[in-house]
Amino acid sequence: MVHFLFEGKLIKQGFSPVVGIDEAGRGTLAGPVFAAAVILPQKFRIDGLDDSKKLSPFKREKLYKIIKDQALCFAVSYVGEKQIDKINILNASLLAMKKALLKLSVSPKFVLVDGNKKIPGIEIPQRCVIGGDGISASIAAASVLAKVERDRYMIRLHKKFPDYGFDAHKGYGTKAHIKAIYEFGPHNCHRMTFEPVRSCRANKSVLEY
Repeated sequence: MVHFLFEGKLIKQGFSPVVGIDEAGRGTLAGPVFAAAVILPQKFRIDGLDDSKKLSPFKREKLYKIIKDQALCFAVSYVGEKQIDKINILNASLLAMKKALLKLSVSPKFVLVDGNKKIPGIEIPQRCVIGGDGISASIAAASVLAKVERDRYMIRLHKKFPDYGFDAHKGYGTKAHIKAIYEFGPHNCHRMTFEPVRSCRANKSVLEY
């Protein structure tokens, strides 16, 4: 269950405001990796807020609006497929987080990062929270914003290139998605260093935007 415990302790120590950061789309075969940074007010409470992966699309959309309405500050950013292939998905995820952090209109005094890797090149104190999107309100809120923004992006991509079914699987490696990759060949929006895209690319030309 998510709560404000991490943030509350830091605020009592003089670190205010505290920002939570999370990413979405790290494990997909197509599309960018998104990240969001969220600063919540101290008395922020939302029933049902949780790791975005545990929530229904309807619930995420509902929470998305509440978070944007009530957050003190938030920002969303992403890193595209070509850069993911160039610098690898871990570095791309951390870069997306850094970009979201730097877009904030309010400067945080402490950063809570989901996972076990700190964001490079950030002078603000950081703490990694493994499974943070399920226990920290700020990180959970960031996970919702990142997930909703990315899902919307993939739905827009589906309207342009419906053969791959991005509206259904959002780029993840489902059987239907993998079948489409082998049938139609990888698209420019796929991550070429990821299997089975890489193997399929050797046998089929890449479709361009």
